[in-house]
Amino acid sequence: MLKRAAASLIAPYLQLLPEEIILKLEYPPQKEMGDISLPCHTFAKLMKLPPQKIAEQLAEKMSASLTNVGIIATGGYLNLFFKAAKWSCEIISAANSVGYGHSNIGAGHRVIIDMSSPNIAKPFGIGHLRSTMIGNALVNLYRTAGFEVMNVNHLGDWGTQFGKLIVAYKRWGNREALEREPIKESLKLYVRFHNEVDLEPDLENQARIAFVNLERGDPETLELWQYFVDESMKEFYRVYSRLGVTFDYFTGESFYNDKIDAVVERLSKSGILEQSDGARVVRLDDEQLPPCLILKYDGSTIYAVRDIATALYRKQALKADSILYVVGSEQSLHFQQVFSVLGKMGFDWSRNCLHVPFGLMTVDGKKMSTRKGKVIFLEEVLDEAVQRAEQIINEKSPHLANKQEVAEAVGVGAIVFADLKHRRLLPVDFNLEEAVSFDGETGPYLQYTHARICSLLSKGNYDALCSRHEVDGVFLTSESAWECLKTLARYESALQEAVRDNEPFVVARYLLDLAKEFNRFYNSGKIISEFVGEEERCSKLALSAAVSHVLEHGLELLGIKAPREM
Repeated sequence: MLKRAAASLIAPYLQLLPEEIILKLEYPPQKEMGDISLPCHTFAKLMKLPPQKIAEQLAEKMSASLTNVGIIATGGYLNLFFKAAKWSCEIISAANSVGYGHSNIGAGHRVIIDMSSPNIAKPFGIGHLRSTMIGNALVNLYRTAGFEVMNVNHLGDWGTQFGKLIVAYKRWGNREALEREPIKESLKLYVRFHNEVDLEPDLENQARIAFVNLERGDPETLELWQYFVDESMKEFYRVYSRLGVTFDYFTGESFYNDKIDAVVERLSKSGILEQSDGARVVRLDDEQLPPCLILKYDGSTIYAVRDIATALYRKQALKADSILYVVGSEQSLHFQQVFSVLGKMGFDWSRNCLHVPFGLMTVDGKKMSTRKGKVIFLEEVLDEAVQRAEQIINEKSPHLANKQEVAEAVGVGAIVFADLKHRRLLPVDFNLEEAVSFDGETGPYLQYTHARICSLLSKGNYDALCSRHEVDGVFLTSESAWECLKTLARYESALQEAVRDNEPFVVARYLLDLAKEFNRFYNSGKIISEFVGEEERCSKLALSAAVSHVLEHGLELLGIKAPREM
């Protein structure tokens, strides 16, 4: 917000549009350097003056006509100091408004976000959390920025893995055990297959044959595959419900099975499909990439050609302007190949296909592996987090009316925030005890700060008080109040940065900064007291309400609930 104000103030003196100025503005690293800074070296060539001279001339001209902003030239920077008594009212008014943080930068642009995408007949492990919640946050952020968003769960319901599972089931499966615990029993069979294949290598060939039969529509194989799909979806829906995640489309790889032939035919006609050791590939030597495998030697498909068919469908049928794939960084080469093949097919829109990678999640330093059975079920982690949250709530607020509901919000929110507080490309080593703590940089800390403010507003009779008085910035000129207000004013910039970089971490970091600054303000002096007059109390409570509103909205964007009582 202050950036927009600064851009509007500076623009007339440089004869530029505010939209051009705002892109060049910075938040100074130290408060002594001002609230907003303009690096003047970017205008040196155009104005044929040294940056220092440009800053000095701007400061002289602006200081002569502006009374609510202090202007100082330091080096090659123009530093703006906003007067707290004047600007605090505007910041609070904006931050308390319904649409604060929303923009229309994406108006008229349809984006499809491919996210979560667990594999059928495998457990929804904690490792799936990253794609699911990073993707969910991006969906919310893009919608807040005015984009038309469709989010798609591209289920892993096709491929050789099903050949392995079908072979394993026919060899060692027990229908009664499978019906009792479908996912855990499927995992046991999958793990056993990989253990046994070392002793009996022909199992791999049997699995390939089984998948070919599946692709050709063998009734018995299809019936077994459908059973695995149906049982998996029951578990997935249950987990998504707890996470508060919904999808516009559930379309697995199998949905595109009847669209593969058209892709292969087009690749053949374009002359880029070649034979290689019996398989069919597209060479990408000119882009310093290995060949992209399209069909195996037995004629069965591989997921690259299914992803090509998927992209074509999303562009042609769903009318996507851009497509984001929220998938682990280990798939970076795969997406480079897919996008390159689309380009070679003549589809220039492939430039608008973007892989949004993220780092690996480990638990206590250990990598998870479905093949080896080293999987931690996400729902079990959620259950334990909720139990721990309920224990803490029982200690702190034993008479809370809706303890179980709050514990669910805090426990699930703790797990989500423990992921999103990291930059997505960094690896995450998950630690449940740290995640559920009410202290430190955690989800519960943010939720508790929000609930604390709600309690403060109730005790201070905020609604009635502010119906009698208006906010007066005179009472908000302390250092702690102004730092909190300036942080509030950065919310719009934080959301736009998060969209620009596809980085929910930016919002998580912002919320932690805001909570820290509010708690400094809260602890710096009395807000509700017989010694605090009504006008002062109204102004301080209005600032508190604005922080509460932004915390709630920001947590909602990250997929986390903000209880009013804890």
